[in-house]
Amino acid sequence: MSRVWFITGASRGLGRAFAEAALQAGDRVVGAARNVEPLADLAQKYPDKLVRLPLDVCDRAAVFEGVDRAAAAFGRLDIVLNNAGGMLLGMVEEATEEQIRAHFDVNLFGALWVTQAVIPHLRAQGSGHILQVTTMGTGGGFPMVGLYAAGKSALDSVSEAVAMETEQFGVKLTIVQMGGYDTGLFTAGTTATTPDPRYQELRDKLTEMWGDDAGPAPSAAAPVIMELVDLPEPPRRLIVGSASFDIVRQDLEARTAQYRAWESLSRKAPG
Repeated sequence: MSRVWFITGASRGLGRAFAEAALQAGDRVVGAARNVEPLADLAQKYPDKLVRLPLDVCDRAAVFEGVDRAAAAFGRLDIVLNNAGGMLLGMVEEATEEQIRAHFDVNLFGALWVTQAVIPHLRAQGSGHILQVTTMGTGGGFPMVGLYAAGKSALDSVSEAVAMETEQFGVKLTIVQMGGYDTGLFTAGTTATTPDPRYQELRDKLTEMWGDDAGPAPSAAAPVIMELVDLPEPPRRLIVGSASFDIVRQDLEARTAQYRAWESLSRKAPG
């Protein structure tokens, strides 16, 4: 039987790549995005397997209505891929309240609204797999992308809770920690702060460190996701990207070493 996917942020980047891979595998897809026009070619190629759903995930009421429509389109939901997101690029001090709130509305609350909306459908059918797209950087902040990491880290934590709360209903959840792919996140998907000249030296160092390599195409990650959703017992979390795996492992090892170095001080307090 073909599966039914509900994918947010489906019009570009990773969402588009995953939608194409699912359609090519014979599955059916409800592709949600604020602008679904970029999906016109896929709709023409797969007229009976793709439903385009205009949706702003920041609008909670619209999300619940949209999820109901998505479930009705093909009669069920099997894989829910929370992919919609954006980048807030800049030093934490530089970001305005409006920028921060708008950023969290998409990257945290948008994914949370979708999660809340799909759970009743998955619980009723006794199955389903939620994929929460976060980032390899959820283990800690980093200059200029600290607010992006904060939103994804919050989604990471709440997703762990959701996984434990819903497994009794036959619902699986995987936190998909994506590495760097050429998704347009740093261009079309980016809101930039107004640079403070006092951070220019650090900004220059980061620009040099990051270089011009935008990373591999999003389609390179699609086979991993397709293999993931085929697993009868998928992992709770998965790093997608070989180089990213090494970076995360090194970060975890360094953090563990720091904890051990200060263990004696930690143990001086009860609790």
